[in-house]
Amino acid sequence: MTLDVAWTVDWVRRTAQVVLENRDYLVELDRQIGDGDHGENLKRGFTAVIAKLDGATEPPGQPADVLKTVATTLMSTVGGAAGPLYGTAYLRAAKVTAVDVLDGPGVLAMLEAGLEGIVARGKAQPGEKTMVDAWTPAVNAAQQAVADGASAEQVLAAAATAAEEGAVATDPLVATKGRASYLGERSAGHRDPGAASSAMVIRAAADAAAAADGAA
Repeated sequence: MTLDVAWTVDWVRRTAQVVLENRDYLVELDRQIGDGDHGENLKRGFTAVIAKLDGATEPPGQPADVLKTVATTLMSTVGGAAGPLYGTAYLRAAKVTAVDVLDGPGVLAMLEAGLEGIVARGKAQPGEKTMVDAWTPAVNAAQQAVADGASAEQVLAAAATAAEEGAVATDPLVATKGRASYLGERSAGHRDPGAASSAMVIRAAADAAAAADGAA
């Protein structure tokens, strides 16, 4: 199975929907260890993304076109750290998806590029209680899935499950990056909001792939 631009658009729409549905949850997570605006920022950003896609005079031709639109829109509309971090992730992903369809290795390259963008922008490493703690296991799982000969849908499913497990695993960590690091030991016992939203984004990609497979 391969994934095309229609899948990419569906992924973005599903992301916007899950962000809207979990706005209050993400706000509460961020309120506990940050400044409480993560959910609202992402809602505003992805609402603007959908408006940009809906208002386009020409449909996107490749997955890269969609991801670049997401990147530039988030960077211009989302405050705090989320805008630059997610924006850079989508921008890096766009650079490796300038093709008509993505297979398993193509999906892996996209996820790897996204993680590289987040690390480059945020300078975080695994274990520091950030979104990297969801993206790193997602990429590792995708790498293993590709090595096993998995389809694009299976690669994303593996990545999504690993991202969700990674987000949960941030609960006991002590934050050493970002605003949460100001709390020191008091940051332990709370889930990182960036890791939580990252797991939602990657799960949305997997759900869109499953829907595309079902419609094929």
